[in-house]
Amino acid sequence: MKVTEHLKNANGKTLFTIEILPPLKGENIKVLFDNIDPLMEFKPPFIDVTYHREEYVYKKKENGLLEKRSTRKRPGTVGICAAIQNKYKVDTVPHIICGGFTREETENALIDLHFLGIDNVLVLQGDAIKSESRFVPEPDGHRYASDLLQQVVSMNKGLYLDEDMQSATPTNFCVGVAGYPEKHFSAPNLKNDLKYLKLKVDLGAEYIVTQMFFNNERYFEFVDKCREAGINVPIIPGIKPVTAKAQNTILPKTFHIDIPEELSEAVENCKDNAAVKEVGIEWTIQQSKELIKRGVPTLHFYSMGKSDPIYRIAKELF
Repeated sequence: MKVTEHLKNANGKTLFTIEILPPLKGENIKVLFDNIDPLMEFKPPFIDVTYHREEYVYKKKENGLLEKRSTRKRPGTVGICAAIQNKYKVDTVPHIICGGFTREETENALIDLHFLGIDNVLVLQGDAIKSESRFVPEPDGHRYASDLLQQVVSMNKGLYLDEDMQSATPTNFCVGVAGYPEKHFSAPNLKNDLKYLKLKVDLGAEYIVTQMFFNNERYFEFVDKCREAGINVPIIPGIKPVTAKAQNTILPKTFHIDIPEELSEAVENCKDNAAVKEVGIEWTIQQSKELIKRGVPTLHFYSMGKSDPIYRIAKELF
């Protein structure tokens, strides 16, 4: 079932959904299932699965030259989505990214997803690899999420890269995109960012999932500005509890977001990460209660591979 159908069928009730990371390479899928199992108590209608592109390392050879080697730290998203759907009978939303893919590789991944009966995708540009200062697309790959979105929409119309294909079966993906209440780091301002977000909706995006935020006013203002700009698709808030002191600096640097003074000071005053976890859980519970009161379509929790904080928060809300 499509994400938009789940939201419609909820009849205004706020749902519980999660985003999970594929386990690290070498870990058994049991690690993933052990983190999902407790959260199934809250009946998530869909689970997002992130994609992590390959990175490159340079190994010094005996002759002194450097050899470029490809490395992947996490297994493929397509297989994980299939495993989750098979075990839990819930829909999955694989993330499809521009980085690391040619258009043909993207098409092949989408064909596999369609074959497996996966109805949803979230399209993203993806991050630059660590050895690059800015995002660089693959040769014959997509530079922007809007370009990737157009490829998915074309396949939904039965248009594949091979123009000679006759009577090609259309895919039927519900396509989501990312939104940034505190603007995307590459945008000069929020107005400019919203212009490109509206372009994605006009091209066929059916819902938006936001970057994590810790100040609900940022989300409410973002939704208002989206509506003023003519963006009328569902806007799902992304939520993450703070669980470690280091996140006071890592999260703003990595995700280009602000942490409210009250929360950052409370984290700073904690004696250890166990205390930080308690602060983060309580903050997220209060944040979530306000969002539910305002009628958000779903609370979408970024689990980051850890279910315990999410479980304790959801237990207070659902």
